[in-house]
Amino acid sequence: MTFRRMLSAFGIDAPSIGFQLAAPRAQPGDTLSGEIRLRGGDVDVDVDGVAVGLVERLPRAQGTAELEEFSRAQVSGPATLRRGAERVLEFEVKVPWETPISEIGGRRLSGLALGVRTEVAGGAALDRGDPVMVTVKPLPSQLRVLRAFAQLGFPFKSTALKEGRLNGARQDLPFYQEIEFYPPIHQAGPVHEVELVFVPDPDGLDVVLKADQHTDRGSSDAVGRFRMSHEEVLRTDWPSEVDRWLIGLLRHVRERQRRGDGR
Repeated sequence: MTFRRMLSAFGIDAPSIGFQLAAPRAQPGDTLSGEIRLRGGDVDVDVDGVAVGLVERLPRAQGTAELEEFSRAQVSGPATLRRGAERVLEFEVKVPWETPISEIGGRRLSGLALGVRTEVAGGAALDRGDPVMVTVKPLPSQLRVLRAFAQLGFPFKSTALKEGRLNGARQDLPFYQEIEFYPPIHQAGPVHEVELVFVPDPDGLDVVLKADQHTDRGSSDAVGRFRMSHEEVLRTDWPSEVDRWLIGLLRHVRERQRRGDGR
């Protein structure tokens, strides 16, 4: 465990804080646990509270990004940290079911910055530590769908967080994750990209498929939706479901193009 000195607003010889996660890996719906150690400086310090938060870097307007806290746990309330004393605090923070996936099959997804951050408040002072990165692996139900994309030959493109809410989904967080794929070579054409969105909860999984279509009339999105229990997802033939959806979409696009050509 590495210690760092807190902000000077806590005093000339501010206390130090150490932070360690028991395990920096989790799945949606899990709990992350760990330990915080506070070491007193040369004088007594009144601490109003200690908290930990799960944060993610969320894109904002004009190409900027900010850390968004989406899960929080209060670790302790008001207390006095005596000179030279050490205080040990254990914590647990919930990993929401909709937490973005940051690793698939051992491959870390770029563009995500998911971590746990400490926060110590005292009077007018507020000390926030740098986030300690954590890895979030897919649920078995999510992994089942992702493997179908790999089996069908969808090359992975990128992943991104989008601020806002999906129509028709039971969503709690103010953002969602898009996992983007190129279509298989033999099905490329008017569909340039397929986006996969998961909205899990304790009872099941929403799977949203979005296709970015480019036609003579511009770009548009076609959406497919599935809602199943986690057990149903594991029993479903997802390669067939995804392939059927994409083939149907391509057929619809081609028929529309033929009508536009007068044939």
